[in-house]
Amino acid sequence: MHGIKSKFTRKFKCDFRSMAGAMGLSAILLSSACQSIPNTSEGIGFREARFKEIFAMDNYRSCVDDALKLDTDARSKRNSGGYIASARLIEKCEADLGPEVSHIAVEERMRAYALGIVNYAKGGDLSSSQKNLEKFRKAFKGYDLYLPNGASFIDSMTILTGKKTIPNPYELTMLNINPKTETEFERLKYWTKN
Repeated sequence: MHGIKSKFTRKFKCDFRSMAGAMGLSAILLSSACQSIPNTSEGIGFREARFKEIFAMDNYRSCVDDALKLDTDARSKRNSGGYIASARLIEKCEADLGPEVSHIAVEERMRAYALGIVNYAKGGDLSSSQKNLEKFRKAFKGYDLYLPNGASFIDSMTILTGKKTIPNPYELTMLNINPKTETEFERLKYWTKN
């Protein structure tokens, strides 16, 4: 009998230990579940702000798509008025976006705004092109776009729109512009003097 009791006691102790461990684990899980619930108004406010950003960007992209259609139409018909209409629409798209969304899709917006600047120049409205180039610099301070040949968009458009007078050859070399454009400006400067 003594062996049976001993065996039973051992089995009971083993079950008691696992039961005590399970209870301890349950206590830890329950205590972590009883933590305070975060304020749901913060989550709702964030979601509302995010929804407004998404809605604003959807409207912006739709607006830019319309401007791109005008640009394509102007290119196919060689219509300078179409370029100006496209540029004005891009300018309106950016203005309608508002400051609360200024940190979203920066490169996408830079490319669209740059197209507007180029389209003003193609349409012959260099003063609007210059004004928008200045707005571009302020809105996207510290950023620049690079053309496929590696030239700086800002430097190239500054020279092409006449915002900056044709610098001396040393200053011209320091600008990050297309070598063909640089050569053309050197030729232009030579012929205006001679």
